[in-house]
Amino acid sequence: MKYIIYARKSTESEERQVMSIESQISELNEFAAKEKLEIVASLCEAQTAKEPGRMKFAEMLSFLEEGKADGILSWNPDRLARNSIDGGQIIYLLDTGKIKDLKFPTFWFENTPQGKFMLNIAFGQSKYYVDNLSQNIKRGHRAKLRKGIWPSFAPLGYSNNHRTRDIDVDTEKAPLVQKGFELYSTGKYTLKQIAKIWKDLGLRSYKDNVLAVSCVQRILKNTFYYGIFEFKGETYQGSHEPLISKKLFDKCQEVMKDRGHIKTRIAENTFPFRGLLTCGECSCAITAETQKGHNYYRCTKKKAICNQKYVREEVLTEQIKNFLQKVSLPSQDTEKVLRELDKDEQKAREDSKTIMQNLKSELTDIETRLDKLLSAYLDEVITSEEYTAQKQKMLDHRVELKEKIHEIENKGVSWLEPARVWVKSLNQAEKLLSSGDKSEMTTFLKQIGSNHILFDKSFSFSPKNEYKLAAERSEAACSGLRISNWRRVEDLNL
Repeated sequence: MKYIIYARKSTESEERQVMSIESQISELNEFAAKEKLEIVASLCEAQTAKEPGRMKFAEMLSFLEEGKADGILSWNPDRLARNSIDGGQIIYLLDTGKIKDLKFPTFWFENTPQGKFMLNIAFGQSKYYVDNLSQNIKRGHRAKLRKGIWPSFAPLGYSNNHRTRDIDVDTEKAPLVQKGFELYSTGKYTLKQIAKIWKDLGLRSYKDNVLAVSCVQRILKNTFYYGIFEFKGETYQGSHEPLISKKLFDKCQEVMKDRGHIKTRIAENTFPFRGLLTCGECSCAITAETQKGHNYYRCTKKKAICNQKYVREEVLTEQIKNFLQKVSLPSQDTEKVLRELDKDEQKAREDSKTIMQNLKSELTDIETRLDKLLSAYLDEVITSEEYTAQKQKMLDHRVELKEKIHEIENKGVSWLEPARVWVKSLNQAEKLLSSGDKSEMTTFLKQIGSNHILFDKSFSFSPKNEYKLAAERSEAACSGLRISNWRRVEDLNL
């Protein structure tokens, strides 16, 4: 009789079962030589037999039905089938005489009613093994999820600890991932630029591949990095160490949603204020062009007839500098203000104890509500969709509360650090006046306000309240800001 050798392994991964097929073929060839079997074909595939649909298996059955072979030589019945359909096909072809014999080095088979009965039991055991394995894996996943452990392969920046079955921070890749989030949150980089930065820094996937732009986007949208993850439609609080804060993550999502991309540096250097302004008459974008060695800004006039005229870049620059002058703070005064804020920090820490108690009380309330929500779901009071949606909101709120508590513990009350940032930004305005960097002026104006308008050759915009206050005080004082006006000002509470 003529036999077909069939060898199979359960996965295409090169890291797992890498020698499985090779060792099977070697053993089967030795067995064929020993038993003096005629081999007419050898078929191998790397695919699970849990479900029907294997290409090589179907090809083997086709050969047998056409009479090109009489039997199958395989290592074990579980190599042929781990599901009822494929196992049933083998039994049926034995019943109809299409398959005359089966040979296994590890299993005895004889084409008799008793032999087919034992083969059927072997196929049943194979299916039971797969089904049981699936249940064990699911049970293991549920146990991990209850502890807040990600049950699958760790995202980039983390590693799977096979000893503790936990997720650890990858000390080499984690800082690079953090750097990517921080850069993207500034709004100055596209996804493609972040991909290039990571490539230059040497960040690669676990298969040592350069990260594609789509992969970069998935990383920047992955909530796992601030401590929350979703598994099969349900959200969980992770026990792993977050690489970033939720505030930084949310900033990245805003940038991705609102901007998606930025203009190239070449365009910024050529026309630094393009992309900043809109027309005050028709609300169209303001574009720019160069005429006789000067840059001119004008309305695109795409919506309707517009009577606005050109304005030279030099005129626009002077108007912007005029506002920067109002909100600028010299370096010497900046240092004095920062010292005063440092003195206030000790008192602020004492005042923050009440705030801490309120936050911790709210955190306890969230934990109670989560327990009640789970009970309502288990009692079928609410649907699965309602449970998932409410749980997501509560977990996000819990993360925010924990971050606030951590922030107050380390920095005092929450307004102190923004106040320092604000004071330093006023000093940045002073430095911009000295450097004359127009591109940085554009970035600064976008950060401190909105609704940047050009109307009748005049620039105006809506600054945030704290910058509006600083500008008004500058106009009132005329001689500059006094230090006594800065210390312990309520409106520093951003």
